[in-house]
Amino acid sequence: MNETTTSAVTTHVLDSSRGVPAAGIEVALEQAGQDGWTPVGEAVTNEDGRVKRLGPSRLPEGTYRLTFETAAYFQRLGVDSFYPQVQITFRLADSEQHYHVPLLLSPFAYSTYRGS
Repeated sequence: MNETTTSAVTTHVLDSSRGVPAAGIEVALEQAGQDGWTPVGEAVTNEDGRVKRLGPSRLPEGTYRLTFETAAYFQRLGVDSFYPQVQITFRLADSEQHYHVPLLLSPFAYSTYRGS
């Protein structure tokens, strides 16, 4: 995959308590299977809070999850937080589509949605 290619699943993390992108968060993508979860890709959010390359450009239909390691992010900021990790499980229903799964994050809450 070259620098301009994106993966089938991308994400963007916004620190909604500060109104800025959340840079430096480790993110893992896994696929559900009969024997548990299988790693697909991992990355770290860039200065804009984005991960554009997180696994292959196409993935088979199935259930996936993103895991965001949020504890280290808030520790770097010197901020107490409730969620040391955020996991978002979602269904990839069309292997030809791109799935963008943003995370809006604060020390004591988070939300997500299907982005474009």
